[in-house]
Amino acid sequence: MHEKFIARQPIFDLRLRVFAYELLFRGGPQNAFQPYANASASVIADSITLFDLQLLTGHARAFVNVDELALRLGAPRLLPPNRIVVEILETVQPTDEILAICRELRDAGYFFALDDFVDAPHSRPFVELARFLKVDFQLLDPDARKSLAAKYRSPNISLLAEKVETQRDLDEARSLGFTYFQGYFFCKPSMIETREIPGNKLVQLQLLNAVAASDLDFNRIEGLLKLEPSLLYRLLRYLNSPAIGLRSEVHSVRQALTLFGEREFRRWLSVFAVIALSSGKPPELIRTALTRAYFCEEIARPAGLPDQSSSLFLMGLLSVADALLDKPMDEVLLQLPVSQDVKAALCGGQNRFRDVYEVLLAMERAEWQELGECAARLGEIEEKLPDTYKLAIQRAAALTF
Repeated sequence: MHEKFIARQPIFDLRLRVFAYELLFRGGPQNAFQPYANASASVIADSITLFDLQLLTGHARAFVNVDELALRLGAPRLLPPNRIVVEILETVQPTDEILAICRELRDAGYFFALDDFVDAPHSRPFVELARFLKVDFQLLDPDARKSLAAKYRSPNISLLAEKVETQRDLDEARSLGFTYFQGYFFCKPSMIETREIPGNKLVQLQLLNAVAASDLDFNRIEGLLKLEPSLLYRLLRYLNSPAIGLRSEVHSVRQALTLFGEREFRRWLSVFAVIALSSGKPPELIRTALTRAYFCEEIARPAGLPDQSSSLFLMGLLSVADALLDKPMDEVLLQLPVSQDVKAALCGGQNRFRDVYEVLLAMERAEWQELGECAARLGEIEEKLPDTYKLAIQRAAALTF
């Protein structure tokens, strides 16, 4: 039996809150989406039976690609209309039969999106059914994006900009009247020029610095936490929660180390520091950081790096540090005493840590062919990836949803 992979990509509203996730699927040894191999129907069925839709999307909707076969099979009806958006692939032809099926789904309460919409003649019959038009910002030039937005912007249709990679893309999409956005702009710094780090973020960065050091300086950590009392409160509240199961309440940093253990203390303090750093950023950014951290930690053993799990966890957590601080990654890492392996991996160098990072990025972006190639560099790990990624999502959701 072949392992089944699923990726999710967030879709944001105007306030950069997650409105939905697009679910992307790979169901076999072919490292690609196979539109005529029941893949569309499979991703719907698997989101119910194998992956747990609630885990994948929380309370957000799921955008699910459908091809002609999935429509004929009635696959969208496996999920309630208030949970999904039926995303019609650009390859689907608007025959009388297909249009009739889509109208029945619309009348049953299902929303439709048109994927990679470029206003091609064959896609126009679907427009009257569509609630969302998805426009690929990497596929069309600025004039074409502007023209398309002017033609189709209306109270009945929401424009969704996909492959929005930079703050500039996001600003342009907003100015054109797009109301939903999909892409990795939230994982990139919005400014690359040098700027001062605000005081509270500087304290949080110094805490990361302190817990990344080879020897913990408790006087320094306690002093920094006094400058950031909300962080100290959140940390102690977490450590005192019934879920942790400590036998006595924690009232100090030193006591936390004694009861919790140095490794776990380092990890959780770094998590809470990064959560604090994310203030003012889209919540999805911290979910991404935590998911990456847990994924990198869990894949350490299958990848032959069991002694490096803590460093890999930190690598995942810091992989969005440039976006959190709006500074280039190399400048951020200059201020942190992390290992050279972590620094090299996050700054584009080539090493085993970078191999893990590239597997992670390929999983996130549903770049299935690249995923197979990256995974092969780490040995026989590919079959471990779906469960590892699912567990990482689950653990991150426990802290953030």
